[in-house]
Amino acid sequence: MIYLLLAPVLIFFAVFFLLPMGKLFLLGGSGELGWMAYAEVLTNAHYLESMVATLLVAVATTVATLIISGISGVFLQRNDFPGRSLLTSMLTLPLAFPGVVVGFMIIMLAGRQGLVGQITEALGGGKLVFAYSMFGLFLGYLYFSIPRTIVTIMAAAEKMDPRLEEAARSLGASNWRVVRDVIVPALKPALISSGAICFATAVSAFGTAFTLATRINVMPMVIYTEFTLSANMAMAAALSFFLGAITWLVLAIARSAGGGTVAAAG
Repeated sequence: MIYLLLAPVLIFFAVFFLLPMGKLFLLGGSGELGWMAYAEVLTNAHYLESMVATLLVAVATTVATLIISGISGVFLQRNDFPGRSLLTSMLTLPLAFPGVVVGFMIIMLAGRQGLVGQITEALGGGKLVFAYSMFGLFLGYLYFSIPRTIVTIMAAAEKMDPRLEEAARSLGASNWRVVRDVIVPALKPALISSGAICFATAVSAFGTAFTLATRINVMPMVIYTEFTLSANMAMAAALSFFLGAITWLVLAIARSAGGGTVAAAG
C-alpha cells in the first residue's frame, strides 16, 4: 500500500528527471569528442574559466544573501513597528519578477544610461557603468535571492526560544557570543537549506545572465551559445550535465548537513 502511494511521485521523478538526465548524459558523449567531452569541460580554458566564474559568483551571492537575509529576517521577526508588514511585502516583491526583468532593472540602475552613471557624471567623476560586469550580475542574482531566503529565515526565527538567549546573557555572554553560539546554531538548518537553494539558483539562472552578461562568460550563457550559435549539441549536453551534477551535489550535501528541524526551537 505504501509503495502505491509513492507511485505517482516515483513516476514523475523517473519521467521528468531520470530519463532526461540519462538522455543528456548519452548525448554528451555522442559528439566528435566522444566521452572526452566531459573531460573537455575541465581541460578547455574557455569552459573551465566559465565554470569557475559561475561558481564564484554563485558562492558570493549565497554568502551575501545569507548575511543580509539572516540579519534582516531575525530583526523583522522580532520587532513590531509601523510599516513592518509593508516592508516585508516589499522585500518579497522581487519573487514576482522573472530574471529578464531583474536584469533590465540592473541596466536601468547601472547601465550606460543608468541612474548611477548619470549621478557620477553630474558629480564630475565620469559615468560609472557596471551593469554588464560580474558585479552587475552579482547584484542581479542578489536581488532575486534575498526574498527567497528572508522568508525562510523569518519562519525559522519564529520558532527560536528566546529563553536560550536570555540564559546566555545571564551567564555573561556578550551580544556577539549570543549570536555566534545561540542564534546562528538555531538558524543553521534554515541557513543551510536556503543557502543551497540560493546557490543552485545563481548557478543556473539564465534570464538575468542573458540580459547582463555581454562581456563575461558564465555557464548558462556558454551552454546557450554552444546549443544555438555553434549547434554543438553534444558539448552543450556535457556542460549541462556537469553543471547539473555540481548543483545536485551541493543540494545533497546541504540536505545531509541541514537536518530536518530547526535547532533550539521552542
